[in-house]
Amino acid sequence: MRDLGLRLPPGRMPLFHRGRPLKRWRWVGVFGPELILCVGDARVAGLAQRWWAIAEPGGKLHGGSGRNPGIALELREGEAVEVASPHGRSYIWTRKQAGIAVRGSVELGGRRVEIEGEAFIDDSAGYHARHTSWRWSAGSGRLEDGRRVAWNLVDGVHDAPAASERTVWVEGGPHEVGPVEFAEDLSAVGGLRFNEWCAREDHTRRGPFRSDYRQPFGSFSGELPGGLRLAEGHGVMEWHEARW
Repeated sequence: MRDLGLRLPPGRMPLFHRGRPLKRWRWVGVFGPELILCVGDARVAGLAQRWWAIAEPGGKLHGGSGRNPGIALELREGEAVEVASPHGRSYIWTRKQAGIAVRGSVELGGRRVEIEGEAFIDDSAGYHARHTSWRWSAGSGRLEDGRRVAWNLVDGVHDAPAASERTVWVEGGPHEVGPVEFAEDLSAVGGLRFNEWCAREDHTRRGPFRSDYRQPFGSFSGELPGGLRLAEGHGVMEWHEARW
């Protein structure tokens, strides 16, 4: 991929390419049975947006924009899956990491919750087409045989039959998997069934800009691509459709 001559991170990418603005973001998720946490930092043509969310299994959702001083995470980054794909008249890029060691704490409802486990990191950038739509799932857990597992499944971006971003990590080792089908209501993806706790939603209309977004948090059961059966799993589903 690096021999294609594209300007990619960690190098500097221009704010526009073939008339399209640069959109880039970093999204970090921590998935577990007691809480699911995510923090995001995005830039569109240089304009910043930050957000955070914490979901509890009882259905309570905490969230907001900007930085939350009550969230402190230390990440130990490692091996990543990196993909660049054509999109419209330009290109997009992503770098995904799963099973990343994380430790830290969260202030939740007046109590301090210590975190020590694994995180998921999504670094993405590119010049998305005027109309962009995708469905996505990321999660982690354990297989029935006790091995650690994490996944990144998508339809709509970086979803070519081969050299896609679709990845399952078993004990930290990544391997690409084939195309998957998402339920329209995000209740399932492939052989995985999803039990929603709560969801972040956003529906924005600003001049020509339109964005509809839904990201539910919850638990998973069933089977990952390759016949890998989950003993337990937690994470997110997502639907995003935008015109920009």
